[in-house]
Amino acid sequence: MLALLFALAWSLSAPPQRLVTIGTPQAVETFKPHMGVHTRLTDEVEEWKIQRTFEMVREMGAPWVVEYFPWAYHEPRPGRYDWRRADMIVDHAIAQGLTVIARIDFVPEWARPPDTTFRYLGPEHYGDYARFVAAFAAHFSGRVDHIIIWNEPNLSFEWGYRLPDPVAYTELLRQSYLAIKEVAPDVQVLAAGLAPTLAPPGSEWGMDDLLYLEAMYAAGAGDYFDGMTIHAYGMVFAHDDPPARDLINFRRAELLREIMVAHGDGHKPSYITEGGWNDHPRWAQAVRPYQRLMYTVGAYEMALHEWDWCEVVALWVFRYPWDQRTYQDYYAFVSADFVPKPIYVELANYALGRPFTYLEEAP
Repeated sequence: MLALLFALAWSLSAPPQRLVTIGTPQAVETFKPHMGVHTRLTDEVEEWKIQRTFEMVREMGAPWVVEYFPWAYHEPRPGRYDWRRADMIVDHAIAQGLTVIARIDFVPEWARPPDTTFRYLGPEHYGDYARFVAAFAAHFSGRVDHIIIWNEPNLSFEWGYRLPDPVAYTELLRQSYLAIKEVAPDVQVLAAGLAPTLAPPGSEWGMDDLLYLEAMYAAGAGDYFDGMTIHAYGMVFAHDDPPARDLINFRRAELLREIMVAHGDGHKPSYITEGGWNDHPRWAQAVRPYQRLMYTVGAYEMALHEWDWCEVVALWVFRYPWDQRTYQDYYAFVSADFVPKPIYVELANYALGRPFTYLEEAP
């Protein structure tokens, strides 16, 4: 009886669920067609918040979003696919006039040894991953036309706490590319964004991204991707600071591009799918809020007018489902409660050619 009374009291006090409908298809109004953001809705529970996130992205004037679709969420048992949540996210994004780039990783328990992390994928299960990304491509044919194969494989953490292995990643990329092209030949298969790092040779934590990409090409990766994703974080440097092999800054992306061109891939587009600046008041790698505004607008301008090879600049991160209570919160464009930060207001002005609110002059 007590349990029943408790359940009744909880149901009466619980807030009512919002009724969410897709609504009339919208279009993004913008003068900056390459603008994008990483939305990171993986763990967002309420559908209205997913819808509101995409509405605010559209209202900011960004036509592109990068979204994470964990393999384990959508294939909990071998061969048993559950697309309901992925369909909901994609449908809401398309309804707002957005183009989705899908990043796929996160290994289900059945595809990895016991006591390993969700980033651990052994060669014996590369075929399972390839089968899944092909099923994803077939299911979302015509709705999602860009798929990223894995994420930052040059970091030990992202490679299951094993030493980064560009040859092994190239094999995963090869199998995935061939599987996708068999069922959805028009889908653009994108090589994983590499973490910008200056890790020394033999480091147990990671491998220099430039050396990793060179090793991928040596292993034959050039035949198995349609475009390259790049992670371009500015750290404490301005957007236009020149690149150098011993420096992590926004224009390090140009060094990765030079490697692509040197290997005959200059015709392939690149996509920045993570990047940007942080304005935490006490983090050593952060900049001042005013600098973040200037550098971000400057980065979009550089990509638009100087990088003809760059299809998209999708910066990290539009919003978190809840406050991280770390420096990570200071990458967000809006709060968990959908309160726009100055960076959001300024980019909305920039996208529509309106006067800036916080910046005195346009770049």
